[in-house]
Amino acid sequence: MPESTGPALLGTRLRHLLELLDGDVAAVYADLGLPGFRPRYTPVVRALAAGGPRSIRELAEATGVTHSAASQTVAQMARDGLVTLAPGADARQRIVRLTARAESLLPVLDAEWAATTAAARRFEAELPYPLSRLVDEALAALGRRSMRQRVADEWGTDDAD
Repeated sequence: MPESTGPALLGTRLRHLLELLDGDVAAVYADLGLPGFRPRYTPVVRALAAGGPRSIRELAEATGVTHSAASQTVAQMARDGLVTLAPGADARQRIVRLTARAESLLPVLDAEWAATTAAARRFEAELPYPLSRLVDEALAALGRRSMRQRVADEWGTDDAD
């Protein structure tokens, strides 16, 4: 099997897949008159619209990303005028709220979400195995045993001892 299609370049190929998916969704946002709106913003906007103001930790849990990823997304959204941050119960906690600008985008974002979800279902129907299921299973497998642990195990199997 050529190296460009095997597991050796898995991370590179997954990043390329994500760039293709996110790039096209970002182009849809631009087509809708929302240039600069990023696909990673939508789950945050939807979580805040559904549940009201939340801490970054709660947003991370609601959107299925790490605290660090949620924090970076929220910081960019604040720079773009989509959310505000206020102090939380303790000095480290920040509460995230949608701005009026973000709330005004909800009808367009809801329609885009529905169309993107339908398109994703059709895309998955073309595949021999649903990508969303594969991603869930891959995340679960890495939760049980990290890639770092797996590489260390392979490194340790060298017969050079």
